[in-house]
Amino acid sequence: MAKKALLVGINDYAPVGAGGPDLRGCVNDVRDMANTLSVMGIVPAIPGAMQILTDARATRAAIINGLKWLIKGAGRGDVLIFYYSGHGSQVVDLNGDEPDGRDETICPHDFASAGMIKDDDFNALFAAVPAGVNLDVILDSCHSGSGTRDLQLASAGTAMVVARYVEPPIDVGFFIDAAPSLPVRGLFRRRDLKAAVTVPALKHVLWAGCRDNQTSAETNIGGAIRGVFTYHFCKALRGAGLAITRRKLDAQVSVNIRAMGQAQVPQLEGTAASLGERVFT
Repeated sequence: MAKKALLVGINDYAPVGAGGPDLRGCVNDVRDMANTLSVMGIVPAIPGAMQILTDARATRAAIINGLKWLIKGAGRGDVLIFYYSGHGSQVVDLNGDEPDGRDETICPHDFASAGMIKDDDFNALFAAVPAGVNLDVILDSCHSGSGTRDLQLASAGTAMVVARYVEPPIDVGFFIDAAPSLPVRGLFRRRDLKAAVTVPALKHVLWAGCRDNQTSAETNIGGAIRGVFTYHFCKALRGAGLAITRRKLDAQVSVNIRAMGQAQVPQLEGTAASLGERVFT
């Protein structure tokens, strides 16, 4: 049984150094996730099993190649994990295959020149994954079309919170602004307002840091900038152990985020069977 993980975290967006829509907590998130997967025996911390792409190394081409590496030769019982921490966005569906007219995206380091990675790209890659493979996709990024990406300073003495959303390029973002009534869709499949959504025949399990109409935040936690979702996901998983089901872990993460005072609500998607299985099995 193979155990593999591709972990991507992007603080520094092109151009290298100051000047891009940079973040601060995504590399910390990757470190937290890598440590959690390793110490819990989910994926060994060796190059043949775990690939890590951060900042300028996390280009569009590198992420696509990493995803191909992740699913290559996959077979029944394999445990595969794709984790992403960085900016998310939304663009108008230009090929007409989405009933709501929107594609959700993640933003590689070079998205401004090379393009974002759309849900269509993921679906094309994951179509090759055979039945029985345990593929978990974990995204700590924004999935809303609200355009919120400002620093928000709450009451005196509280930490600044950054929303991980980047506006799409003008050539596609314009159409969203011109038609704000377009419904919002989740990555890979349409979501409702439930915390966990059953999607028949879905080949992977999706852990999203927030709902479609929300932003995923990063803020100072324990003296370091971290993604709110990733921090609580790793903390809850370490505390519960691998006997917990995906559905119960998702519920625990949601409770902990709410207790912290954050508004974002994580969302879990998969088949009824996969949601009731123990995590990463």
